[in-house]
Formats: sequence, C-alpha cells, structure tokens
Amino acid sequence: MQVRDLFPDRRWVRLVALGFGLLLIAAVAVGGGTYAHLDGNIRSDDVPARALHADRAVRPKSMAPGAQNILLLGSDLEAVRDSQRSDVTILLHLSADRRRAALVSVPRDLMVQIPRCRKPDGGTSRAQFAQFNWAFQFGGAACAIRTFEELTGVRVDHHLIIDFTGFRKVVDAMGGVQVDVPQKVKVPGDKLVLRPGKQHLNGHQALILVRGRSGVGDGSDLQRIERQKVFLRDLLAGARSGGVLEDTTRLFPVLNALTRSLTADPGLDSLRELYGLVNSAAGIPQNRTSIVTIPSVEDPDRWGRYKPVKRQAKALFKALREDKPLPTRLYNAYDPANDEL
Repeated sequence: MQVRDLFPDRRWVRLVALGFGLLLIAAVAVGGGTYAHLDGNIRSDDVPARALHADRAVRPKSMAPGAQNILLLGSDLEAVRDSQRSDVTILLHLSADRRRAALVSVPRDLMVQIPRCRKPDGGTSRAQFAQFNWAFQFGGAACAIRTFEELTGVRVDHHLIIDFTGFRKVVDAMGGVQVDVPQKVKVPGDKLVLRPGKQHLNGHQALILVRGRSGVGDGSDLQRIERQKVFLRDLLAGARSGGVLEDTTRLFPVLNALTRSLTADPGLDSLRELYGLVNSAAGIPQNRTSIVTIPSVEDPDRWGRYKPVKRQAKALFKALREDKPLPTRLYNAYDPANDEL
C-alpha cells in the first residue's frame, strides 16, 4: 500500500497556500488598523531561535540553497496542563525553484533519539531514546527541531506552532465545517460520538475528530494522520465555498482566531512574512505536490510505538536533503520483499 494513496487528492498543499494567502490579502483589504491588530496577534518564538543558534555547530547544513523547510507543530498544551507535546508534526518542503512541494508527517509515537537540548528555563535535558512528541515537552520547539534534524539530516529553516485551543476557535469562528467523517469516533473521557458520513462539526467536535486515537479505528497514530489531512481539505474547501473569504464581518473572527493561535520564529512572525511564504507555494503545480508520512512500522518491543522502515526512510530523507523528487513508492507496512527494518 502506497502512503500517498491514503490521501490521493494532492490539491491539499495548493488549497493550504491559496486559502491562507486569500485570508492575508483580505486582512490588508479590511484596513490598516485591522491589519496591525492581526499582525500583533502572532507571537514571536525568540527562545528557540537563540537555542538553535547556540547549537549551530551540531546542526546539519543546508544542501540545497533556496529550498525552504518549515516545521509545522500542533501543540497540545490545552490537554496536558503540566507539559506540552507536539501532537502534530509536519515538514513543509518547498523546492528551490518553487516547482515542487512536499508535506511529510512525523508520527508522534515514532521512537527516535532525542538529543541533549537547551530548555526554555535555561537548563538542559538529557539525551534519550523516546517517542518523537516528547522532544517538545523536554525542550520546546528547539528540541523538536533538533530531534527532527538528527532523525533526517534535513536542516529546518523555520517553524510555526498552532495550539489546539486556537484550532477549535478557528472552526467555531467559521461557523463549523462540513466534514465527511470516515469512521465512528468515540474517545475515552468524552461523551461525544461521531458517526460515519457527512456532517457539520463545531470546534469541539472537529478537535475530537483530528486528535482522537484510542477507541477510533485501529487506534493508530498513522490512521489519525490521515483523518487530519482529510479534515484540513474540508476546512479549506468550506472557507472558500461558504463565502467566509468575501464577507469581512465573518472573516475577521476567523483571522483573529487564526493569528492568535500562531507562534512563529522571528523569520515568520508577521503577516507580511507569512504571505511571502504562502504566495511562493501557491504556484506549485498540483501534480508536483507530494503528501507522505515517514515510512513506519509498529515496534515489536514497544506496544503502540513505531520505528522507521530504514531503507525507505533513508531514501525519503536523502531526497529532502538534496531537494529532489521523493521516492515513488513508500510503505507504512513492512514488506520483507521490498525493504529491511
């Protein structure tokens, strides 16, 4: 089974770029005061920038000048009061000529080597072998970036964090989203039950859909990743077809919720810089967009955890480092005839 076959509609990256770009253009159109307000909502992530600069000697070098690698992190601080983990991690790779794009999802439960990291409070965390999403808890965005770089050898140029409280508010500000729910969703600790089929979801329901794992399908993180992709497609399609982009009275609450949920590194912490990013991605042809997940298989020594399918993961990481088209076939299921663990 090919990873990209799980989500055959490759318009997803294009919809992300066009949808966000239209939102930013509209923000300018509604007036300077509104633009300044929205621009001021975006939080600048200065601490990770300093930590990454201090660790510059051990970080990988960029092998493809002009290519851009942006790590997108979904934070679950809302659910974990005493800590913070990255429930969603996606690398957005834009080729140097801006003719190709790739979105690469990292399973949160992928077992990886987390390096010794500088912590936001000034201390340091110890190096350890643990699941990927713990890196954010140990040392914030800088540690998640360092962990991703050590796993892949890919230099991360920028990062964006969106918190799940903001995600819920964006959906509610849009008036909800029409979604084709692929399977029954009933997670422990919540009375909500979502039945399969097309239905209108509010922010809380949407959050359960994209975050639910235990009690949903096979309970795997890989299956949850695919639900997230489908939901984002429906979210953007709803924004474009529902008239939100053309109605400034409806648009402002969406923009306000979106920008208030964003934390960005100093190179992406303004509407102008974000618009420059999405504008450069908007022209990438549909047939040159790849959407994949790091090839992974369940770790037989650790229940519910994953490990990379070595040969295929190495081929994927090499293509990203060298800014080349991704391998044509990637598997999430181990096939001894095609690969080795």
